[in-house]
Formats: sequence, structure tokens, C-alpha cells
Amino acid sequence: MSAQKVLEIILATKVIAVIRMSDPGKLAEVSEAIRRGGVRAIEITMTTPSALRIIARMAAAKPAGTLIGAGTVLDGRSAEQVIGAGADFVVSPVTDAGMIAACKRTDTFVAPGAFTPIEILAAWEKGADVVKVFPASSVGPQYFRDLRGPLPQIRLMPTGGVNLQNAREFIRSGACCVAIGTALLDKEIIAAEDWEGLVEKTKALVESLS
Repeated sequence: MSAQKVLEIILATKVIAVIRMSDPGKLAEVSEAIRRGGVRAIEITMTTPSALRIIARMAAAKPAGTLIGAGTVLDGRSAEQVIGAGADFVVSPVTDAGMIAACKRTDTFVAPGAFTPIEILAAWEKGADVVKVFPASSVGPQYFRDLRGPLPQIRLMPTGGVNLQNAREFIRSGACCVAIGTALLDKEIIAAEDWEGLVEKTKALVESLS
């Protein structure tokens, strides 16, 4: 799927669900519950055991309109590997030129990470489709309001510290979308295998952003 098409889907739904699990045994059920709740972009971090194999399996079996991406991608070689496995998008906590170049060569959506205005502008100028602002918990929604003045052309995505209570405020403050992980993937819900509970929690998040 082209970077533009992926961008359109992410901008329409305004959320990427970040799955970072030490035990991927329940990952299929978690992903399905999130998808049923209305999230169409699911990010598997490279810190998840067997991440490449999981991305390949999920990419091959994904329903139409669902995106499977890779997170915590730190360099060009890793980007090539996840793209080869079928990732629709690539996300990183840092801005690495080789990673961005690998994505641009294959027309793959890329969201490198940055924090300061200088870093954010540099990431955008290197070809970011969206700039991931990390850690957003350190600055909050007001930071995004402040950035919109001098940098209105840059699409920003807060990550780290985003939850069901503040996600809407980040969007109202100028973020084009949010990335949310542990605040959505409630450990107690997953441990209890309460998949309907996870569906409802996801629906509440998606509805709050509409």
C-alpha cells in the first residue's frame, strides 16, 4: 500500500495502536479486538519477541483496510527487513536518515521520532510523512499548540503518555493523530482475556477522536 494511502487511513481514524508485548501469545486476540473497536492501524514494536515473523503473519492475514506496521525501527537495515515482511508503515523514536531513505525507496509511510522544533523540522525535511513527537508525556498538549504557530505544515503525532483522557486534547491542540499503547492495552483486561472489554475500550477512544 502506498505511503499516501496509508496516510489517508491514519488521518481518517486519527490513532495508531502500539502493541509492545513481552509475551506475544495473545497478540492475535488483542489485535482483533482493537480492529473490531475501530482502530485500523496496528503497530508491532521491534522489541516484541519474534517481531518480524509476527508482522509477516499479520500482514498476510489482515482484513482489507487494516494496516500492520512496525515500531521502534532504528536504522535502514531494520526498515528494509520490516518492509520486506509486509509492514505498511514504519515508526521510530528517532530520526535516522537511512531508515527514512529505505521507506522512501519503497513508497512506505514513515514516522520518525523527534522532540525539539529543530529535530522536528529536520525529520520533516528528510521526508517524514508524520513526525512522531516522543516522549509527549514530557510536554503535554500545550506543546503541540505552541508548535502549530511556527510549523503549521508539519503533521505531528504524540507518543508516550497518550491515554483515553488526553488523546482528544492532543488532537484539538494540533496533532494529526495519536499513538497509544499501554493506556489502551489494559494488562488486566488482557490477562482476563476480556476481549469484549478491550473492544469497548477501543470504541470509546475512537469515538472521542471523531
